[in-house]
Amino acid sequence: MNSFREKVYHTVSLIPRGKVAAYGQIASLCGNPLAARAVGWAMRNAPGFLDLPCHRVVNKNGSLAPDYAFGGEQIQREMLIDEGILFKDNGCIDMKSCLWIPEDFTVSEEQGQGLIKK
Repeated sequence: MNSFREKVYHTVSLIPRGKVAAYGQIASLCGNPLAARAVGWAMRNAPGFLDLPCHRVVNKNGSLAPDYAFGGEQIQREMLIDEGILFKDNGCIDMKSCLWIPEDFTVSEEQGQGLIKK
């Protein structure tokens, strides 16, 4: 397994129940902010024995992937609702209330809601 993928799997394992993270956010936290698609690929191909909360990784606007690899969009939605994730009327997650922000980071308004290290 390559080191970027290992970082992705470790970072995703830290997302707590009731919170979500965006593909690009995970990529940034792993040191490669332009690798959102690589994060998606890593989620799609995550080994089952890792038991990762892949359902907690979503698009930056709070939408779900239509072809969620572990059972489809409806399964992902149900798993997130069971964890207390809030969805808006448009079907997207309320990212303002549900976005995971690691302890040593803060949200930067200047960087378009990007995370910056404290």
